[in-house]
Amino acid sequence: MEPIHSEAYDAFRHQWALVSAGNLSHFNTMTIGWGTVGCLWNRPVASVYIRPCRYTYEFMESSEFFTISFFPEEYRDALKTLGSKSGRDCDKVALAGLTPVAAGDSVTFAQAQYTLVCKKLYHQDLDPKQLPEDILHQFYEPGETPHRVYYGEIVEVIQS
Repeated sequence: MEPIHSEAYDAFRHQWALVSAGNLSHFNTMTIGWGTVGCLWNRPVASVYIRPCRYTYEFMESSEFFTISFFPEEYRDALKTLGSKSGRDCDKVALAGLTPVAAGDSVTFAQAQYTLVCKKLYHQDLDPKQLPEDILHQFYEPGETPHRVYYGEIVEVIQS
């Protein structure tokens, strides 16, 4: 496997991305701003954080693979659309004007600058008791279920 593109390390700080799970005939995607890329268990990994109330969560739970796709700035409005609509209610990918394409056993988009194809390794729900109070109050309502973190081994990097 070729080394992870160095842009991926800083991408979550500077770009929005899409996380997608499912296959080309049945998938969902959502805009994300949180994630990491690094090394865990001597493997290149990426992590993403998804709330259980999100439609993409169902696809993440039932899929062995997921993708993280990064886009040039010109697609910011498309990613805003994908972050504000639910795939339960409409074809938000069509509304955003993106073209889904297969990426291994998952999905990416023809317009993506690069995509990390990840094989799911581990997941864990964030424990509100372990979160600092300021973070808990800033990002979660009282009693709200926090994000689930998914770790995936990066098995392929697709660059446009």
